[in-house]
Amino acid sequence: MSVDFRKLKSFVKVVDAGSVSRAAGILSTAQPALSQQIAALESHFRHKLLIRSNHGIVPTEAGLILYRHAQALLKQVEQARIDMDLSAGTVAGRVSIGLATYSSSTALSLPLLKAMKERHPQILIHINDSFGHVLSELIMTGRMDMAVIYGSGPIKGVVLQPLFGEELVLVSPPGSHADVPESEPLPLSALAGVDLLLPSGGHFLRRMIDEGLARARVTPHVVSEIESVSSLGAAVLEGLGATILPGSVAGSVASFGGAAVRRLVRPAMTATVSLCISDHLPLSEPALAARSVLIDIVAGMVSNTSLGLKPVSR
Repeated sequence: MSVDFRKLKSFVKVVDAGSVSRAAGILSTAQPALSQQIAALESHFRHKLLIRSNHGIVPTEAGLILYRHAQALLKQVEQARIDMDLSAGTVAGRVSIGLATYSSSTALSLPLLKAMKERHPQILIHINDSFGHVLSELIMTGRMDMAVIYGSGPIKGVVLQPLFGEELVLVSPPGSHADVPESEPLPLSALAGVDLLLPSGGHFLRRMIDEGLARARVTPHVVSEIESVSSLGAAVLEGLGATILPGSVAGSVASFGGAAVRRLVRPAMTATVSLCISDHLPLSEPALAARSVLIDIVAGMVSNTSLGLKPVSR
C-alpha cells in the first residue's frame, strides 16, 4: 500500500479534532471511510497510531511522530502548490506566529503586520496571543511556524534564539506608595503584604516573579490571577491591586494609562524574550521571510533606548 497525502491529511485532521466523527464532518467524509484510512496507515506503518482516552482520541507515541512528519509534508505540498500558481518570484503563503501574553512581544504585532504587508503582501499572517509553554508545544507539533516567548531554553522539540531582555516593573493604582517618588525604584521587600494581580502559576512570567520574590524573602499576597491584559489594567486602575510586568508593556499598553509605574530592585528581575522555532521541521519560504522581518523589527526596538530593552548575547 502506498501512503497518499489524502490519508495523511485525514490522520492530521483526526488528531487535531480529537474525534473521528468530528474530523469526518470537517472533511465531509463518511466516518467508516475515515476509519478505514486510519486503519490503512496503521497497517502500512505497523504501529498503532491512535488510542481512545477520557478526552477523546489522542495519538500514540508513534502516532505523534507520524503527525509531526505529516504536518511538515503537507505544508511543503501546499507551499509547492502556491509557488507553482504564482511562479512570479513573489513569496506567498501562510505564516503563523505566536506572541506570548504579558510580554513586549505583543508590541511587535502591529509593526510586523505593517512591514509584512509592505514587503510581502502575498503572505497571510496569522497572529496568536497565548501562553509561552503552549506556543512551544504548537511549534513542536508543527501547528505553528514560530513564536516570540519568554525564556532562553532549553525546551524539548524547539530552539530558542534570545532576542532581548527587559526589566520587570511594579504597576499599581494611582497614588500607591505615595511616600516614595515614582522616579525612585522600590526594593522587592516593599511588596510584602501588597495585594497582587498576577497571571496563573503555569505562566513563565509568574514563575519568574515568584522566584524573584522568594530571593527577596517576600511571600506574595496574590488576590487574583488574571490572563487578560485589558482586564488586568482595569483591575489595577480600579484599585484592586498591583501587578508586575515588563516595563515596555506597562508603558505602551493603553490599559495601564494613569497607573503608577516603578522600577523594582534588590534584586531586579529581568525577563529574556526569545524567538522559538522547531528543531526538526524546516521553515517554509514565507516563514523565513517573516522571521527576517521580525528580527529587523526587534533590532529597531532594541536600538530605541526609550523602550528599555536590552540586547542579549546570541
